[in-house]
Amino acid sequence: MPAVFLVSDTHFGHTGVCRFTRNDGVTKLRPWDDADEMDEEMIRRWNDRVRPNDKVYHLGDVVINRRALKTVSRLNGDKVLIRGNHDIFRDDEYRKHFRELRAYHVMNGMILSHIPIHPESLGRFGVNIHGHLHANRVMMEPVGKYGIPVIDPRYHCVCVEQTDYTPILFEDVIKRIEAEGGTVGFKNGNGPTM
Repeated sequence: MPAVFLVSDTHFGHTGVCRFTRNDGVTKLRPWDDADEMDEEMIRRWNDRVRPNDKVYHLGDVVINRRALKTVSRLNGDKVLIRGNHDIFRDDEYRKHFRELRAYHVMNGMILSHIPIHPESLGRFGVNIHGHLHANRVMMEPVGKYGIPVIDPRYHCVCVEQTDYTPILFEDVIKRIEAEGGTVGFKNGNGPTM
């Protein structure tokens, strides 16, 4: 049976992302010096993990320029694109590489999106698996005596910076959500829709 993978924010062809830093202003967001080096290593990691018949939900920001779109044809899997803020080209350009294009997707009662959805919209889903934040996470308002913010377990980011620059198995995402105290299950009768 084909496996199901999630990934986000590959930014293939994006030289600038190789210069971005984490919140400390020093540590590089990605370990590569240029886009070609980054692309080749991420393609290798992707294809080492994903088989041709596996399903991959890419949660947006797949490439940064049209020239890099051809990179997607080198990636294994039956791919579905949940469009991100950088996925700005015509639908037909993406359909050459993705079986489906979506704004969001509901799977096993959870909502998959590029940008995290507003907390007031989580009610019927419980968990939002998303991209967009790269090395960051959605945090809860500071609580307690010292007002230290903690990760909001209703949100889980699958940007490549948080998945060793490779797609992550859906089952492993579920394990991470549960380890962080999130509740995984069906809400309001939403059944599995892989």
